[in-house]
Amino acid sequence: MAADRERLRRTFTEDAELYDRVRPSYPAELFDEVPRGSRVLEIGCGTGQATVPLAERGCRIVAIELGEQMARIARRKLAGFPGVEVVNAAFEDWPLPPEPFDVVLAATSFHWIDPAVRVAKAADALRPGGTLAVISTHHIKGGTVPFFADSQRCYEKFDPDTPPGETLLPAVALPSDSAEIDDSGRFGVSRFRRFEWEQGYTTAEYLDVLSTYSGHRALPADARAGLLDCIAALIDGRYGGRIVKRYLTLLRLSDTHLSNGR
Repeated sequence: MAADRERLRRTFTEDAELYDRVRPSYPAELFDEVPRGSRVLEIGCGTGQATVPLAERGCRIVAIELGEQMARIARRKLAGFPGVEVVNAAFEDWPLPPEPFDVVLAATSFHWIDPAVRVAKAADALRPGGTLAVISTHHIKGGTVPFFADSQRCYEKFDPDTPPGETLLPAVALPSDSAEIDDSGRFGVSRFRRFEWEQGYTTAEYLDVLSTYSGHRALPADARAGLLDCIAALIDGRYGGRIVKRYLTLLRLSDTHLSNGR
C-alpha cells in the first residue's frame, strides 16, 4: 500500500504545467476560515492553488511540495509575496523548524502523506491551540447527471479496478470523518465546513482535467487512451460537447490541545 501511494502521488509531477492550468481552485470563502496573518505550514502545496489566496490574506507561509516541477511553478506564482517560502521536499522527511505554526494546512494532499506520520507530525508543528486544516474535494451527484451514469461504462471497459455499477453520491451521503484525528489524542473536537459548487467543461477541458488524476495517469497508455476516447465520444455525441461537474469541498478544522508540545 505504501509503495502504491508513493507511486501514485508522484504522478502529479509528470505534467505540472497541465496540472496548474486545468485543476480547479477552491471556493474563496473557504479561506476566510484561516485567520489573516497566520503563520501557516502548507503540506503538498502543488502549484499554489491554496497558497496564493492565503498569501493574499497576509499569511506567512512555508509550503512543502514533493514535486520539483510543481514547486518551481509555485515559486513563480508566489514571487510577489516575500512572506512565502516554497520548499521542495517530502513532508515526512522535512525537519520541523523551532518556531511553531498557527495553522497546518493540507489542500487535497493529506491522504497522500504516510498515515504513520501525518497526524503526529502536523500536531508537532503547531503551537498550543493551533489548527490542522484539511481540505478534501469530492465529485458528487449533480451537474450533468446522465453523463456521469453513461461514462461509467467507459470506466468499466478500460479500467479493471472500476467497481461495477458504481454511482455518485449526493453531498449529504458523504460523512464528516474525524476518526484518525480523534484517535490521535492530540486534538479537540473537529469542526467541518462544506462547500458545494459546479464547474462546466468542454470536451477538451474535461479530458485535460482527467489527465491530471493519479488513477487515470497510472493506467497503461492504451487503456488510458481508450478511456479518454470513449469519454470524448460520449460528451460530443450525446451532450453537445459540454458537461457540468458538481463538487463538494470539505474543510476539517482540528485544534490542538492547549498543552500541545513536541
